[in-house]
Amino acid sequence: MEHILGQEWEIIPAGGATGEAFYARHEDQRLFLKRNSSPFLAVLSAEGIVPKLVWTKRLENGDVITAQQWLEGRELKSTEMNQEVVAKLLKKIHRSEPMLGMLSRLEKSPLQPETIFQSVVSGLDEKLLILPEVQETLSFLKKEAKNVHCEEKVVCHGDVNHNNWLWTDDNQLYLIDWDGAMIADPAIDLGMLLYWYIPEENWQDWLKMYGENLTDDLKLRMQWYVALQTLSSIQFNKNKHRMDEMNKWIQFLRDIL
Repeated sequence: MEHILGQEWEIIPAGGATGEAFYARHEDQRLFLKRNSSPFLAVLSAEGIVPKLVWTKRLENGDVITAQQWLEGRELKSTEMNQEVVAKLLKKIHRSEPMLGMLSRLEKSPLQPETIFQSVVSGLDEKLLILPEVQETLSFLKKEAKNVHCEEKVVCHGDVNHNNWLWTDDNQLYLIDWDGAMIADPAIDLGMLLYWYIPEENWQDWLKMYGENLTDDLKLRMQWYVALQTLSSIQFNKNKHRMDEMNKWIQFLRDIL
């Protein structure tokens, strides 16, 4: 990174799974650098969903480096996910035609329930498949698959964990880490957010801020996608040998079915 910015810049790895992200600082200039970000980043920046894209540079080896504003701020707390500003930003994302158009041009086809189901289930190992909770969940998912089709397909973030919401010191909210973006049923994002953070008796109020009614159809679609996502989380934590975390997700399965 030094040969792109110059020796006077201080460059610090930003952590993360890929090791492809860095913070850079020189005097009062501060940047967040990432190698080979999706071209989707440009439209996310233009829509005000992520911190502003400052520049993009293509290297001789074909890698692309992007630089965004590095903003002081913090992650949202789980108790802050009930705020109207969260609901409004998620609605803005789901309504965005420029974002939908860009993802479509990147050859992202709208995902159907069956496609997502097959993707998750094919990744489950045999020891999980014999668990009663997993078997009950798979039975529910198969039974309801034909009932969870939704004509509306939007840009979904896919991981609306409170850690991915950045609240800046100048009171701006951003949703970051878009590597899992997809075109799919908005119930994917809504279900995760409501099941993880909002008591069920408050779902209607939260959805009202978002601009949606809590219908039986939406409830079923959210439950279906959350059950599927939970199976994926169980497998992920098993792969990482995080057995306590895996068991928490198994308990979560019992609670949602």
